[in-house]
Amino acid sequence: MLFKLNLITLSMIAMSSPIMAANFAVGNANMESVNTTNYECNRCTTSAGYQGEVAFAVGYNDVDDIHAGNAFGTASNGAIATVSGDIKYQGESGYRANIQAYQLGMDNGFVHLSGGQAGLYKINLDIDSINTYKAGDVQSSLWHNNGLLTPYNSINEFDLNKQREKVGLGFKYGQDFYGMFVKYNQEDKTGYQSSSLVSPNPINFGLPIDSTTQQLDAGLHLLGDNWLTELSYFGSYYENNIDNLSLPYVNDVYSAAPDNQAHQVSLSGQYQLDRTVMNGRIVSGRMIQDENLIQMSGNPLQNWDGQVDTLDGRFALTSMLTNRLRLGGSIDYSKRDNQSSSAEFAQYNFNSLTGAFRQNTPRDLERNTYKVNASYRIASGYRLQTGYDRKEIERTFSDREQTNDDNLWMKFNVRAVDNFNVNLKVEHANRSGSLYEASTLTSSENNSLLRKYYLADRDRNAFELKVIHTPTDWMSLDVTTRYAKDEYDNTKIGLTESEDYGYDVNLNIQFNQYVDGYVYGSQQWINSHQVGSQSFSSADWQDDIEDEFINLGTGLSYSGLMQDSLTLGIDYLFSNSISDTLLYNNVGNANTFSTYGDYYSYNHSASMYADYALSEQMALKLTYRYERYFDTDAANVGVNDIPGMITLGDINHNYNAHQVMLSFTYKLR
Repeated sequence: MLFKLNLITLSMIAMSSPIMAANFAVGNANMESVNTTNYECNRCTTSAGYQGEVAFAVGYNDVDDIHAGNAFGTASNGAIATVSGDIKYQGESGYRANIQAYQLGMDNGFVHLSGGQAGLYKINLDIDSINTYKAGDVQSSLWHNNGLLTPYNSINEFDLNKQREKVGLGFKYGQDFYGMFVKYNQEDKTGYQSSSLVSPNPINFGLPIDSTTQQLDAGLHLLGDNWLTELSYFGSYYENNIDNLSLPYVNDVYSAAPDNQAHQVSLSGQYQLDRTVMNGRIVSGRMIQDENLIQMSGNPLQNWDGQVDTLDGRFALTSMLTNRLRLGGSIDYSKRDNQSSSAEFAQYNFNSLTGAFRQNTPRDLERNTYKVNASYRIASGYRLQTGYDRKEIERTFSDREQTNDDNLWMKFNVRAVDNFNVNLKVEHANRSGSLYEASTLTSSENNSLLRKYYLADRDRNAFELKVIHTPTDWMSLDVTTRYAKDEYDNTKIGLTESEDYGYDVNLNIQFNQYVDGYVYGSQQWINSHQVGSQSFSSADWQDDIEDEFINLGTGLSYSGLMQDSLTLGIDYLFSNSISDTLLYNNVGNANTFSTYGDYYSYNHSASMYADYALSEQMALKLTYRYERYFDTDAANVGVNDIPGMITLGDINHNYNAHQVMLSFTYKLR
C-alpha cells in the first residue's frame, strides 16, 4: 500500500515548524532598561523596491541517450532554451514578494511565488517539474492498450522514465501569540517503469504510470514567554488511474497499486523551565485502503477493507545542570494496529491447490525507543559525549515476535589545538530477542535454519574519525574515515557477516586573490557474506558480495581577467561503482566457485565556463558540459537471448553527451 505519511515524515514536519525553535534574534533582545531616545542610525537606508536577477539562456544538446537528461536537466536533443531568476520586492509598508524560477523550459525546473505582510501573513505558490530517466527506446514484444498486454509481431518501443508535475498552494498567518498554516499540493505522475510477471513463463514489460497524490496539511499554534504548542492535521490521498492488467488469454494477471488515504492529527508542545527544555508530541492516525480485489477461485473477499490505526508519542528532555554538564533523554512510542479484513483462504503449495484453508493474519507492530545522553566539557576545547539507546519492537504473527536493539556510543571532540578540529565517534550495538520460530503460520516454505537479517541476532562495532585542518588562511583540509562491522554469529543460513568502510577527503586552496581550486575524493567498500541451501536442509553454498564506490573531483577558477570582467573555470567529476559476487557451489570445497551477475558503471562529467561582466548589471556566460556514462548489468539481456522469456532488451548505457549554453543575466537594483 502506498501510504505516503509515516512517523519519520511527521516528526520532521513537526520539529521543523518555526514555532519549535527558540528565537534569539536581535529584535527579541530585552531593551526595557536601555535609553534609546538619542539613538540615530547614520548608515541605515531603505531597501524598498526590486532586487535580484533574471537569466535567459539558449543552447544546444547533443544527446543520444535520454539518461543524460538526469545530468543536463533535459533529454531533448537539439536546440534548448531556459529562463531562471530570483526577484524580490519590498514595499514601504512592509509588504514583501518573491519570484524564484529555475530552468523554465527544461524537463526539470520549478517556479516559486510568495507574497505577504512581514510578520503577519504569507501566501505561496509552487510549481515543480521533475523528470527521471532510466532508459530510452526500450524494446518489448508486448503492446499496452487500455489495460491489455497484447503480444505483437513487431517490436514496441517506449521510454522508461517518470514525469512528476507538482503544484502547491500555502498560506501562513501569525500575530502576537498565535498563528496558523494551511498547505495543499497535488502531484501527477506519469510515464513507464519496468515490471514483470509469470504467466506461465517470465514476462518483462513496461508498466504504465498514471497516478495522482493530493496532500492537505493544516495547523494552529500558540506560544507564550517560555512555552509553545501546535495542533496539526496531515492528510494524503493517492489515486491510481491504471487498472489491473490482462493478457489476451487470461484476465487480471497483474494487480494495480490500490487507491488509499492516510490521516494524522498531531499535538506537540515545548516548555522551558530555567535551563531545562521539555518537548513532546502525540500523533493519532489512520491509513485506509478499500479497493476491490481480483476475484479468483477460493477468494471469499470482494474488497480488502484495509485499515491500520496508528498511535505515536514522544517526550524529550534536556537540561544544563552546570556550565560543563548537560543531560538529556527521550522516550518514543509507536503502535500499528492492523484492523484489516481477515477470512479463510484456500492454500496453494507451489501453484497447486492443497485443499487446506487458512486465515490471513493482520500483523500489528509496537515499538518503544529509549535514549539517554550526557555531554561534558572537560576543559576549554575538549568535550565528551556519551549515550545509550534501546529499541524494543514487538510484532504479531512474525518469525520473531520480539527484538531488542541496544546501542552504546561515545563522541570526543577536540577544538583546543590550533588549526585543528578533531571528532571521534565509537559505538557498539547488539540485537537480541525472543525465540526465532520458522512456524507454519509465518514461513512454512522457508528453511527452518534461515534467519532474516533484520530479525537475526547481530553484533555491530563502528567508529568514525573526522579531522578539519586549516594550516593557513588560504588552505583547508577535511578528512573523514569510518568503519562498521556486523556479525550474525547465530545465523546458519542467511547473511552471516557484513562490513562497511570508507573515507572522504576535501582540500580547498586559494592560491591568490584571483585563483582558487578544490580537490575531493571518497571511496566506500561494502563486503558481505551469506550462506544458503539449495537442498532445503543444511548449508551447501555460500557467496561473497563486494561493492565498491569511488568519487573523485577537482575544480579551478581564475578571475580578474580583462580588467576584472572575465572569470574562467573548470570542474571535473569521476564516479565509479563495482559490484562483484563470487558464488561457492559447495561449502566444503571453497576452491570451486563462479561469478554471479556482476554490475559495473562509471561516469566522467566535465564543465567549463567563461563568465564575462558587460557592466555592473549585465553579464554573459558561456558553458560547455560533457558526460561520459557507461554501465553493464548482467540482469539486462536482449529480447531473444533467453528462450521462453520476454525481456525489455539490453537497457544498459554507453554514451557521450554534450551541452553548450549561452546565458545573459540582468541584475535589478
